[in-house]
Amino acid sequence: MIKDKNIICISQTTWHGEFTKSTVQLLSLLAEHNNVFFVEYPFTLKDVVMSLLGKQKAQVGRMLGLKSRIIDEKTENGDIVKHLVMPPVLPVDFLKNKAAFNFFFGINTYLYKRQLLKVIKKYSLSNTIIMTAYNPMYGLPMIGQLQEFLNVYYCYDGMDTRRHQSRIFNIEKEFCSKVDGIITTSDFLNSEKKKLNNNSFVVKNGVDYKLFVPFAKKSVSKSTSPKKIGYIGTLDQRFDIDMVEHSVKELPDVLFEFTGYLLNNAIVDRLSKYPNVSFFDPIKANEVPKLLAKYDLGIIPYIMDEVNKNIYPLKINEYLAVGVPVVMTAFANLTDFTNIVQVANTKEQFKEHILNELTNDTDALIKERIAFAKQNSWEGRAVEFGNILEKFYNEKSQASLLK
Repeated sequence: MIKDKNIICISQTTWHGEFTKSTVQLLSLLAEHNNVFFVEYPFTLKDVVMSLLGKQKAQVGRMLGLKSRIIDEKTENGDIVKHLVMPPVLPVDFLKNKAAFNFFFGINTYLYKRQLLKVIKKYSLSNTIIMTAYNPMYGLPMIGQLQEFLNVYYCYDGMDTRRHQSRIFNIEKEFCSKVDGIITTSDFLNSEKKKLNNNSFVVKNGVDYKLFVPFAKKSVSKSTSPKKIGYIGTLDQRFDIDMVEHSVKELPDVLFEFTGYLLNNAIVDRLSKYPNVSFFDPIKANEVPKLLAKYDLGIIPYIMDEVNKNIYPLKINEYLAVGVPVVMTAFANLTDFTNIVQVANTKEQFKEHILNELTNDTDALIKERIAFAKQNSWEGRAVEFGNILEKFYNEKSQASLLK
């Protein structure tokens, strides 16, 4: 397990939010034995304007330097993570002209690097581990620029063109080939990254078991009320509307509830017309266990395509941690769950799995699911992650001695 090291995370996400983030979970636990710095998602000038207009939430005061850009965030265990908000950068992703993009993005990376070097100098950081979490856009130009000893890529999803256009694919490929090591969250992702960097390993997503277990089911509900199916998570382009709509129509006596950020309006347009469907706003992470425990079944209805093959969904262990049966589409080869969840390849199979799980659930199966989830705690995952970082670090040290 890695200890007594300086770790700077170049992140593609925010620290706070309504849903669990693997980067935040891992860094919170690594902070017990290491000096951890978390670099917030790089907000743009557009984000500043939208926040000032009340249409978005960003820490404008810290971004503009009116408040301290770096503050202490206390983890659940009482450890400290240094949280850094960067100055706003230029919105450049829309630029299609390569020369124009390179020029303006070069300004962004200069501002980004300058701010990080200030932090490194202020805290006298040395032999630093740079951990880039799903942000090769900024990770690549930072290689060798931050006086780092080790550069690691943490990749928890496949790349797509929605944010950075098609340029992101070549950027990520180059980044993978240059880093000292890669840690992915799924076997499929790992197999793809190994083609670019043989020093690639897997640490799968976990669950905050201590948070969920107080709400775990003790027995199958004997209530005569309609059975209730839940989905908690982002409602975006990954969601297979056709698959879900078929089950909603075929099972009119079953209630379907969807809770989370709506990023694909077609989901509501298609499903809200059914009387057995309800949509709810996102909730805080600590409210998720109590809500999940009210359901008789959880679904993960992702589209089966090339992008979703990369996913190891966080919610799968969360459903199981409260004893809820899970039905999902065959979007990824998640062999770890072969004997614990039901996987469907067709709309009819998805519906049949739902019906079977609702009809045949038992108290023994509830206990089995909870015990399975316990093996996948974030504490265990953090140890795996820390051991791989230590392996990378030691190998780099030995290689340096041989030079």
